[in-house]
Amino acid sequence: MLETYTDLLPLDFNTNSRVWIYQSERAFTETETNQINETLVEFTTQWTSHGAKIKGFGKVFFNQFIVLMADETASQVSGCSTDSSVRVIKKIEEDFHVSLFNRQLLAFMLDDKIQLIPLDEAKNAYETNTIHADTLYFNNTILHKKEFEENWVIPLKNSWLQKRFI
Repeated sequence: MLETYTDLLPLDFNTNSRVWIYQSERAFTETETNQINETLVEFTTQWTSHGAKIKGFGKVFFNQFIVLMADETASQVSGCSTDSSVRVIKKIEEDFHVSLFNRQLLAFMLDDKIQLIPLDEAKNAYETNTIHADTLYFNNTILHKKEFEENWVIPLKNSWLQKRFI
C-alpha cells in the first residue's frame, strides 16, 4: 500500500512542483473519496493564476489526505490562485463535515492503519511505546514533489519529530 503511493503522481510534473497536503481528522469513505477526487479534478482543470492555466493535480491518498500539486514551470501560483485552492478545501470541509486544517494531529501508520495522535500526546505515545523510532510518520510539512516522493512517509527517527522524542 505505502510503497505504491508515488505511482499515483503525475509523471510529467517537475520535481520542484509545489505540494500542499491536507490531512482529514477521519478517513473518508470510498464514496466520499470518489466525490472529492471529482471535485479536485474539476478544480485543477480550471485552476488559473492571473488568467494563465496552472498545471495542477489533486487526489485523495489513503482515504485520509488531500494532496494538491502545481507544476510552476509554465505558470507561477499566485496568492489569488492559492486562495482559490483553499476555498475548494474549505468547501470540502463543509460538504463532508471534516477538519482539514488541524495541524495539531499527527498521522502514523500503526497496525497497518493510519492513526492520528494529537501533538500534545505524541511524547507520551513515544514514552509508552505506542510509537517508536521506526514507526512510519506522514510528514505533511513537505513542499515539493520530490520531497513528497522521498520523504512523505518516513520513519519517525527521520522526521522533525525525532528531536522531540529520541
